[in-house]
Amino acid sequence: MATKKNGIVVGVFKDHSQAEKAIDALRRAGFRDSQIGVVVRDGKKVKGIKNSKESLAEEGALGGAAVGLGAGALAGLAVLSNVIPAIGPALFAGWLGSILSRAGAGALAGGLIGTLVGLGIPEEDAEFYEKELKAGRTIVTVKNASRADEARTILQRYEGYDAAYYREQKATTTTARGGRTAAATTRTVTEGEGEQKVELKEEELRVRKQPVNKGEVRVRKDVVTEHKTLEVPVTREEVVVERRPVRGRRAASDLEGNREIRIPVKEEEVLVEKTPVVKEEVVVGKRKTQDTKRVGGTVRREEVKIEEQGNVKATRRGNLKV
Repeated sequence: MATKKNGIVVGVFKDHSQAEKAIDALRRAGFRDSQIGVVVRDGKKVKGIKNSKESLAEEGALGGAAVGLGAGALAGLAVLSNVIPAIGPALFAGWLGSILSRAGAGALAGGLIGTLVGLGIPEEDAEFYEKELKAGRTIVTVKNASRADEARTILQRYEGYDAAYYREQKATTTTARGGRTAAATTRTVTEGEGEQKVELKEEELRVRKQPVNKGEVRVRKDVVTEHKTLEVPVTREEVVVERRPVRGRRAASDLEGNREIRIPVKEEEVLVEKTPVVKEEVVVGKRKTQDTKRVGGTVRREEVKIEEQGNVKATRRGNLKV
């Protein structure tokens, strides 16, 4: 799905419900309604459209749009109906509808091709989209150059394709089938011609891989509080008072009153400080892992059959079936 120089990404959907899912996914991814455009054929079949020039912004229009894409998909989008030459009534929503409403009812006088080319889409691609719309497909556009790859991935996730992807798939299919349809031929081997060869062909499955967004992993830090208890040994002083009997010793002085001794007593006090230290680290990165996915498909191959008519005998050599 190629990105245009103007940042427009286009997705064609065979199933309307898949287009609805793609629009919802675009919104969830952060794309604004003003960046999403929708084109649906047969606007007359949508309830609320009385004629090709009437805007669907009137009461009941979004409810009736469920016939086409569904009210959930079109809700919030600017909606307009118009007639496209060679296609007929069509419903335009989102930024495409806004462009047409500003340009007037004659904006599509030159057909869908002229409108798309005017938006910067190559004429060859515009012709393809007009053909797909005429066939009843639903076209969803996203206009956001900075997020074009992301928009393309979302559209492809819901089976959306553009002109370039369609041509690529068609070329791959043509190559797998040999580029042409083999016609059955009959040839008579005449005497003296010697050996003749018949090539047996077989279809092979070819696969291709493309990266798609599956989700994301977020790693963040939170601060949690917990209580910790530490056992800290401390030293303190105690005063020991001991009374001992003394006999036979003469006092050095007379009796004294109101005498006191002061003994300072100390003990260790525990001070708690908090300091942030690095205990662990979390390393975040991506690595590629190899998985095996099983894919399958139906292939055809050619086998040779030998038919004997009349009184003849064909000798079979190699792995030939009768």
